[in-house]
Amino acid sequence: MTFGLPLDFANSERERVRLLILYSSVSFKFTSCTSQDILFLISLVLFENKEQTTKQPQLWRYHKLMLGSSRGRNLTFRAQLPSAISFFRSSAAMDSLSQHLEGLKLFGNKDQVEVEEEIFKSLNMVLQAVTGDQQQSGKLLQASGIFTTLDQILTSHPRCAVPVTQVLAELAKNEELKQPCIDAGLITTLLPLLKSSDQDLLLHAGRAIGRICYGNKELQEELVKSGVITLLVKILSDFPESEPLVRVDLLALCNLADLDTAKEALSKTNVAEQLVRQLRRAENQERLEIITEILQQLAENDTLKLQLVESRCSECPGGAPAEGPGTPQSWKATGIPERPISDLVISLLLRDESMQKLFANGTGLIYQKISNWLMSQNAQLQLTGALAVANFARNDSNCVKMVQLGIVHQLLDVLEKHVEEGDVTVQHAALSALRNLAIPVINKVQMLEEGVAERIQMLLRSEMPPVQFKLLGTLRMLLDGQVEAAEILGQDPALLNRLVQWCEAKEHAGVQGEANRLLASLLRHSKSQEVVRAIQEARGMKYLVTMTTSEHAIMQNEALIALAIASAVNLEIIKDAFKESQLVSNLQKLLEDDMTSPEVKYKSLGLLCSLLGSGDLRKQVEEAKIQGTLENLCNHSNANVVKQAIAALQILKSDTQDSGLFFP
Repeated sequence: MTFGLPLDFANSERERVRLLILYSSVSFKFTSCTSQDILFLISLVLFENKEQTTKQPQLWRYHKLMLGSSRGRNLTFRAQLPSAISFFRSSAAMDSLSQHLEGLKLFGNKDQVEVEEEIFKSLNMVLQAVTGDQQQSGKLLQASGIFTTLDQILTSHPRCAVPVTQVLAELAKNEELKQPCIDAGLITTLLPLLKSSDQDLLLHAGRAIGRICYGNKELQEELVKSGVITLLVKILSDFPESEPLVRVDLLALCNLADLDTAKEALSKTNVAEQLVRQLRRAENQERLEIITEILQQLAENDTLKLQLVESRCSECPGGAPAEGPGTPQSWKATGIPERPISDLVISLLLRDESMQKLFANGTGLIYQKISNWLMSQNAQLQLTGALAVANFARNDSNCVKMVQLGIVHQLLDVLEKHVEEGDVTVQHAALSALRNLAIPVINKVQMLEEGVAERIQMLLRSEMPPVQFKLLGTLRMLLDGQVEAAEILGQDPALLNRLVQWCEAKEHAGVQGEANRLLASLLRHSKSQEVVRAIQEARGMKYLVTMTTSEHAIMQNEALIALAIASAVNLEIIKDAFKESQLVSNLQKLLEDDMTSPEVKYKSLGLLCSLLGSGDLRKQVEEAKIQGTLENLCNHSNANVVKQAIAALQILKSDTQDSGLFFP
């Protein structure tokens, strides 16, 4: 191994080694010095400083190794020579750093112009140290108390602001040095620098503030209160093409945008316009991801949501999912993950005003792209398309327009792609969209004519509760008020058998409840003897009887109406099912319970009147001694309940089985 040293620098070997240590610290190139020379010469230097050497274990270890090696008794140090030289370099650098730190303390509180050159030199040395051995320099800086000095320099020597902020930006990379920066009040001093027109100063000051405050919510709140939001937005506006500065600015906004106070402050600026400008300029994935994350956070605020829509952010490359037939290649090439963009699009649709602007009577860009998303082979884009339709379908006029534009069959096509082991979230979203579209009466008719009810029954085979739940709700919405459709589906054995299975799904209360409600709907809307018979043959009546005991009044009412209709249409074929399922007992409990609503009591009394038309059921009523219950209800506060109780009493006391059938 050979290390270099200019022979004309010194004559004595001691001077040669001193120069070796000195120049090694600045990566000098040496010549004509063997490893054996270095071993011997360094040992001499250490021997002269034995008192200092023994105080540092590592120095003392090297000293003993070098002495042994120089006498030929120890060869270990030869292998350790590189690490020894590195150690000496580091030691020399730390000594030099200490001297410069002391110098800064002397110069920091002086305002003479002539000391600024010395400050520049010392800051440059500090910068080299912190970008080199961060661990050693960090400990030394923390112990030195230099942070107050840097604060003084920023105040007393504005010309030194750039290197000071650059040093602080590097220091703030070290977690242990953030608190000393805060304690020295540097944030308060740095913040006004963001008003500068000097891009270098803005860059380093922004980095320093961002790194010091990262992850510190309390400090970030203070920044917002101090007006940092306005300054950050102004920087974006003034220097939109300064790539490093824009990146720092966007990162700062990204870190602050989740604060409610920051959103409020941002809503009073033109941040939406500036972000859209940057979104249009973005050419790399990182930039797109940062901007998208900011936009997602801003879209949580209603005012900012509307600003983003008005700024046409969804029309930018990256502002909407980029895949599907006809999508520009520049959009596809961004590389931005679909999920964040999809979430942003849906966020913009959650407010009625912004949703309507994006729909624009079916001409808005987002709506126009839905077809591409639904036709895509990408499940995330299909999900976005279905969710977008579901959100656009929040009012009747939009629903009617979308059905006219043919969106229904595109949703059905998506569902068919996911029948076998498909994406549950896509199925759920598509069914939600179809359900919303089916709310207007005019749409029900058209959707039924186009075979929607038949096509979505392909999902009856699904074993996923979320899909089952949404499928049942969609069918129930389609059948509402549609007599013919209710008659057809109410006699479909496959549908009825599946409904009866789901009525048993006690582990999934939502599916169980929706299955019961659809059974009731088939009876309510068809009022058909054939449907009553089909449901009885499928053994579905007992579930409607159980439904009368639901904790939800709306479900109790639906069940009571359905059972009353079934009793009026064909009591004879269902009376045995009523007896076995203890319908009379259920009605008595409802009538005697003070917590039962007047509406439920009224319908229970009406159904009771219908049951009295059957001799077997009349006998059950008499055995249950319901007459006393009816007499008590004659004094009820609700006039309708009183009237119906009197009618039931009259039928019960009469000798005939003419029930005066209750038919809702």
